Amino acid sequence: MIRKYTLCLTHKCNLRCAYCYVDKRAGRMSIEVAAKIVESILDGPSSDEGVDIGFFGGEPLLEFDLLKDIVGLVERHPRFDRRTTTLSVVTNGTVFSEEIAAYLAGHGIVLCLSCDGPPRVHDRFRKYCNGRGSSHRVARTIGMALERLPLVLVNAVYRPETLGELPATVEFLSSLGVRQIYLNPDVTAPWRKEDAAKLPAIYGAIGDWYVRAHLGNDPRFVSLIDAKIAVILRGGYEAEERCQMGSREIAFTAEGRVYPCERLIGDGRGSRHCLGSILDGFTPQATPPFCTDAAARAQSPCAACGIRPYCMNWCGCSNFLSTGRYDRMSPFLCASERAAVATAARVLERLELLRPGVFSDHLAGKPSMLSRVGRQDAGALDAFRIPAPGAAAGGQAAQGVVDESR
Repeated sequence: MIRKYTLCLTHKCNLRCAYCYVDKRAGRMSIEVAAKIVESILDGPSSDEGVDIGFFGGEPLLEFDLLKDIVGLVERHPRFDRRTTTLSVVTNGTVFSEEIAAYLAGHGIVLCLSCDGPPRVHDRFRKYCNGRGSSHRVARTIGMALERLPLVLVNAVYRPETLGELPATVEFLSSLGVRQIYLNPDVTAPWRKEDAAKLPAIYGAIGDWYVRAHLGNDPRFVSLIDAKIAVILRGGYEAEERCQMGSREIAFTAEGRVYPCERLIGDGRGSRHCLGSILDGFTPQATPPFCTDAAARAQSPCAACGIRPYCMNWCGCSNFLSTGRYDRMSPFLCASERAAVATAARVLERLELLRPGVFSDHLAGKPSMLSRVGRQDAGALDAFRIPAPGAAAGGQAAQGVVDESR
């Protein structure tokens, strides 16, 4: 079992992305608050549990010195175990340097970058405070990170205006050398029936590209395909993969307020989702009220759905952000899950026929990143663990492991 924790080091950010779900304001985590959080995390789990600790914001690398101080607290803790602990940082890709790269590599910290695609796509919503696009700087950061780090995850967020660009986004990120590509919708966007109707063709085009990449001996990990193939081969999502926000998934604001998921922090000042404060001795709830399987209700349209075992209708934060209810999935997310499962099933059938056993690693629980990374780099990955589903960014994980709509 994995326990996931997200620390918002700061609520400040140098970008003003149109779809970001974290309000920007002054606020920096003190080392005293960080120490209480680290103590609560590492004093809690038993020795056989994995721990994911993600650094988030705002833009966490604006507080790089603080990040280093907190990593020091973690690594000096008597119960810290590199074998069972994942450290990661989610960044907008505009704050990076040789020093940061060297530190992340030296401490086995997984880097998760946000890039929505080629400049015409990325710059539409991911702008600096002055309105200037950030694509040029982000592309440069991706290049530097790929040269210096053995594992770089890149997340692309799409909206109705950029939905048709998804295949081009995958090709663009691949052309930069990215090997781990995560695609996630902005669940708060005004999705229409017309958008949902386009999904089978768009996801199908990505599936065709994915097959060609495999047959060309240059495979990539693409979340909406690899994650669903893993679930199909295992016969559905397992209990520990399902949403556990508020119990085994916790987010902390800079002031130490506790939320069930980083996507529900908002302004972080104690909104309806706030569970308390680490300063008051917070204890995770054994049965939080947030994650209710939408398909569990007899009257739910999900109850009799044929893809129910493979669907993330239970993702509480995605449901809430799109419908206002933890237990109700939006029509667009329903259509997205259907299209993703169908696309993954076709890819699985085609590649297993041409290359039997190519997805054997997916049966282990989730796709092996080693199978999507150049084998010459495999040894360098020994110090790295892959974040659990939703970690390092958490959020709509409907087709993937990482989602940071930020």
